[in-house]
Formats: sequence, C-alpha cells, structure tokens
Amino acid sequence: MIRAEIELNRDRGQQALELLRPTSDYEFGLLSLPPVYVRGKAYLKVGDGQQAAVEFQKILDHRSIVTNDILGALAHLQIGRAYAMAGDTAKAKAAYQNFLALWKDADPDVPILRQAKTEYAKLQ
Repeated sequence: MIRAEIELNRDRGQQALELLRPTSDYEFGLLSLPPVYVRGKAYLKVGDGQQAAVEFQKILDHRSIVTNDILGALAHLQIGRAYAMAGDTAKAKAAYQNFLALWKDADPDVPILRQAKTEYAKLQ
C-alpha cells in the first residue's frame, strides 16, 4: 500500500493499481480498508471515475469496519469526486453534501475542506 501511495504521488496511477492488485483478496478479511481507499484514489488518477466510485462505496458500505477512522469521512469526498468524474452530477452533489455535513464543525482553514467546498461550488 505504501508503494502504491508513492506511485500515486509520482502520478503513476496504473502502477499503483498493479501494486494493489494482491490486496483485493484480503481487504475484508483484514478488517482494514486502507488499500481500498488507495485503490480508489488510483482509479481517480487514471481517470476511471466509475471504478473509483465502486471502491469508495465499499468503504461506505462497511462503516462498522471503518468506525471513526478518517477514511470513512474522506470516502464521501472521494466518491463525490468519482461521481463528478463519471459525469453523475446528482450523486456527486449528494456525496459532497454528506462530506460537508460531516465536517461542518471542522476548522474552515483545513486545506481538504477548502478544496471540497471549491469543488462542490463548481458542481452548482
């Protein structure tokens, strides 16, 4: 997973997906979804919004595994990005609204929150 993140930082989404391929058989058995999150980001990087949405939806569907991990909240933002990329504006707006509702009391200067608000405004 760390190597995949490094590849994402180098703008090599396809290489990240290749590195994450072996993790898909174990993601639910480990009760850990970070590889799913990174895989979703990799699909975003290669421009596959539909497949990215599938990955982020896995996290949203397994909240009992994620509990209060930040990935649970960030999955709302990322699935919004995925839907926007796939051209589904209605679902994208709903996902952004969910993320912004979760972060309504957050420091407004947090970079990811500012970025999410900007991206959401562009959907309007």
